Amino acid sequence: MSAPENDPNFLIERDPNELNTHIKVNFEDSLGEPDGARSFDCLWTNSYNCFNCGKNCCYKFLTSLCGMCIALCWGCDFAMTTFTHVWCLTPLLRDCSITAGFLQKFCGTIINVCLTPVCEACGMCFSKIQITKR
Repeated sequence: MSAPENDPNFLIERDPNELNTHIKVNFEDSLGEPDGARSFDCLWTNSYNCFNCGKNCCYKFLTSLCGMCIALCWGCDFAMTTFTHVWCLTPLLRDCSITAGFLQKFCGTIINVCLTPVCEACGMCFSKIQITKR
């Protein structure tokens, strides 16, 4: 895995897998005046500028304050999740699969030993029945 700073698109495309397309945070996605209800053009323009300035300043402040700590926490969380799956859950699933295969054969053998003679005896008894039409 190469260092992200060597990738020219790393700082340009920050959501290449489109994880957050559901978050609409642009002015046009949040506010809109329908035809017939219009504010002054200068008010609309200044509202646009205030919205973007406030959103950008607040987002940059919060990410500066918390971003690296949260990224570290999520990195550790995903590391623990990966560790749990690789070293605990996948081997446990394999172990359960092996045990279930054994139990399936064991139960099949017990059923075969116990029920086969009974079914064969019933079959012999019922095979002697004859039906005649009058």
